[in-house]
Amino acid sequence: MSHLKLFAAVLKSHGIKLLEKQDIARRAFLHGQRYFSSGTSEPFLSGSNSNYVEEMYYAWLENPKSVHKSWDVFFRSANAGPAAHLPAQQEGKASFLQSHGLAPTPGKAEKLVEDHLAVQSLIRAYQIRGHHVAQLDPLGILDADLDSFIPSDLITTIDKLGFYGLHESDLDKVFQLPTTTFIGGNENSLSLREIIKRLEHTYCQHIGLEFMFINDVEQCQWIRQKFETPGIMKFSNEDKRTLLARLVRSMRFEDFLARKWSSEKRFGLEGCEVMIPALKTIIDKSSEMGIEYVIMGMPHRGRLNVLANVIRKELEQIFCQFDPKLEAADEGSGDVKYHLGMYHERINRKTNKKITLSLMANPSHLEAVDPVVQGKTKAEQFYRGDTAGKKVMSILLHGDAAFAGQGVVYETFHLSDLPSYTTNGTIHVVVNNQIGFTTDPRMARSSPYPTDVARVVNAPIFHVNADDPEAVMYVCNVAAEWRNTFNKDVVVDLVCYRRRGHNEMDEPMFTQPLMYKQIHKQVPVLKKYADKLIADGTVTLQEFEEEIAKYDRICEEAYTRSKDKKLLHIKHWLDSPWPGFFNADGEPKSMSCPPTGISEEMLTHIGNVASSVPVEDFKIHSGLSRILKARSEMTKDRLVDWALAEYMAFGSVLKEGIHVRLSGQDVERGTFSHRHHVLHDQEVDKRICVPMNHLWEQQAPYTVCNSSLSEYGVLGFELGFAMASPNALVCWEAQFGDFHNTAQCIIDQFISCGQAKWVRHNGIVLLLPHGMEGMGPEHSSARPERFLQMSNDDSDAYPLIVLTPKSLLRHPEAKSSFDEMVSGTTFQRVIPENGPAAQAPHEVKRVIFCTGKVYYDLVKERKSQDLEKQVAITRLEQISPFPFDLLKEEVDKYPTADLVWCQEEHKNSGYYDYVKPRFRTIVNHTRPIWYVGREPAAAAATGNKNMHLVSLRRFLDTAFNLEAFEGKTF
Repeated sequence: MSHLKLFAAVLKSHGIKLLEKQDIARRAFLHGQRYFSSGTSEPFLSGSNSNYVEEMYYAWLENPKSVHKSWDVFFRSANAGPAAHLPAQQEGKASFLQSHGLAPTPGKAEKLVEDHLAVQSLIRAYQIRGHHVAQLDPLGILDADLDSFIPSDLITTIDKLGFYGLHESDLDKVFQLPTTTFIGGNENSLSLREIIKRLEHTYCQHIGLEFMFINDVEQCQWIRQKFETPGIMKFSNEDKRTLLARLVRSMRFEDFLARKWSSEKRFGLEGCEVMIPALKTIIDKSSEMGIEYVIMGMPHRGRLNVLANVIRKELEQIFCQFDPKLEAADEGSGDVKYHLGMYHERINRKTNKKITLSLMANPSHLEAVDPVVQGKTKAEQFYRGDTAGKKVMSILLHGDAAFAGQGVVYETFHLSDLPSYTTNGTIHVVVNNQIGFTTDPRMARSSPYPTDVARVVNAPIFHVNADDPEAVMYVCNVAAEWRNTFNKDVVVDLVCYRRRGHNEMDEPMFTQPLMYKQIHKQVPVLKKYADKLIADGTVTLQEFEEEIAKYDRICEEAYTRSKDKKLLHIKHWLDSPWPGFFNADGEPKSMSCPPTGISEEMLTHIGNVASSVPVEDFKIHSGLSRILKARSEMTKDRLVDWALAEYMAFGSVLKEGIHVRLSGQDVERGTFSHRHHVLHDQEVDKRICVPMNHLWEQQAPYTVCNSSLSEYGVLGFELGFAMASPNALVCWEAQFGDFHNTAQCIIDQFISCGQAKWVRHNGIVLLLPHGMEGMGPEHSSARPERFLQMSNDDSDAYPLIVLTPKSLLRHPEAKSSFDEMVSGTTFQRVIPENGPAAQAPHEVKRVIFCTGKVYYDLVKERKSQDLEKQVAITRLEQISPFPFDLLKEEVDKYPTADLVWCQEEHKNSGYYDYVKPRFRTIVNHTRPIWYVGREPAAAAATGNKNMHLVSLRRFLDTAFNLEAFEGKTF
């Protein structure tokens, strides 16, 4: 208690003022008629009333003006002389003071303040640490926070009152409640005994609250009011019956699958069946508050149940997935049933409002879907003009081990409040079955809870015992209200168990014998809750049994219909349809490549805007003035470099009403200070200008946004954004192409194969700076070989991978004329030789095929060796899908020449392994395609500048040594 004594000593006078603010004196005075009866000389002076008088007296001793005037008069009279000289009421008061031994002792006033401070500290202790002793584990064998230690400042035994300098004799003493608690309801004071009882009821039962780390007082008060107010957690009988019916469907669905397909993996929800009514409650409450579209992401566990009972996928379409003879009706390879997604519009039965639900397909890579969901949610909000997130929201479900273990969770949280990435709050639901596959939580995380990662964004965390369905429903209602009120993330931690192994074929007793002995004895939550409702008369046993029979019958009928299904239509499981983009057969209405050129007038207009500051009184940096002037000169000369060409491309698309979004690290300026799409006023802080949004009066908006320093999370987000609509150009640019491998999971599991697995279309564009320029192994290669390995040469592929320049951004030869971009022109998949060699192809000794920056090294070297007639150089601008048709023309054009593939990358990197067999196909295996480039290496590039230049010199010499391959076999 030393800390309280010190506090009291320093704030003694302030403490008295605190009592005044809490209006003790005034309340006592206003209730004076109750304290003093005209016919009674021994008044009011017992029980809790005496505490008020004591408080008044000690307050008056410290400062007579701190109490009401009537008390001041009384205390002055009582101290002045014998009671015989006082009126009857005053005599009663004096007798009271004498009988209670009240004397003008300043030390007692200090003790009064000290005790009130102690009680306030006690209340705060429960608010901060009460969750540590909450009864959260349905099995009763584990501590949800991995620690059996009981905080010393929680009153779990009477002797702990001593921590606060209080004693058992103080339990019936009445204390004023601070404004930071709602446990009193309509009462402003309670006995210490009642204070502790109500705190335990709020913070130490089946709900554990973590919110006191939030640095916003209003938000903390909101949560306190929602949970501390006495009797606030009440449900009508109708609500209870609805909850029971939802539990019936959740549990009987799992039971049905277990009976019909006992040896099939399905990753059932047994042990956390309450998740289904929990999700439906969140959706109901959100719909009530105006939400029209809910986008969900979740892992495999419970997915089929969510599809059936939340999204309302037809049961026969789920059941037929278990048929091993089912044939695929769509293109693609498909995926296992517990990875598939779904999109569905329906009427919400609770609110009678239209609701759209989308459950995103996802791989087995846990939590990888999180940023994808957020990106799609952001896009849907953007296209609806829903800037506050009142129409569209996201729900993310997690497993406890993955939520704590996967770094993308942290990356996704850090997007939650960024202007160009916020979705205005996500509701996270953690299925905390207290085990990860076979790993005990104590081996799976270092934090007390799996949800601690959410604290970094001040998201409140509501832990709840999943075997208390009503507590779960209440928490879910509050979570939905929180998201709607504050537009911030919130976490619901369903502390539950996993009745079976990781999958239905797994034996958990190998590794968790004690846990599973208890689980085998555990009464299912449905039976517990049904027994409770039957006992209190909310439902009858007959009604309960009829509800079970009704759902069992629905499942059986759907099972019968499922036997008629012979074909699997993956498109029926599409999570993000593109209305109007496809014909009735599911094929794109148009995949032709129309001319991409634009009028010279438009090119000039875009160039002029890109070279100017379209806002008055806007002071730009002097260095930027030089860049804009250079752009202006290029426009006049009808030339473009890469940065200006990008302006032309984006600007022309915006004019057509197509939204353009460019995201990534430092993209506003550009890693190499070449883009400058956002101009900053040098004299007014935070004043910016985006010229791209000033091109036309009627244009689509252009979004360019620097991202957090994340690849995995941000690329996933942009993938989700691009998923929402085909009429958008969504680009993610890596700071250097080398860094995309931090997001390899998104590339491998979503971008490259999303269409094959889920018939999911996506137009994401990756801009990856690439080039071997002596900058070391981490600033050289975007690893094109990896993307080529993942390509199937399908011309209908939608994602676009662009290896963008670095030094070529300022190379004087790396410019194009307007003539190559005006109306009628198209993208050149191959740029053939157009110099002297092309005029006399039969005299050409060697044709060098290449791509990227090495072309400029080759042209320079060819000129220096005066080989422009003997050596032709042809560039591939599109590597995959491979341009067989155009390259065949080039090969046939030079029938006697050596065919060489030249690349600056190492032989085991780059393009050679991809292009070699395709070139061999072109020549029908009659001619070799020789390799020229760097030798194989484990690292992408050298960090030694001299070694870089020596290896460059070596392969350039080989490239133009026309006798290099004589006598060699291929």
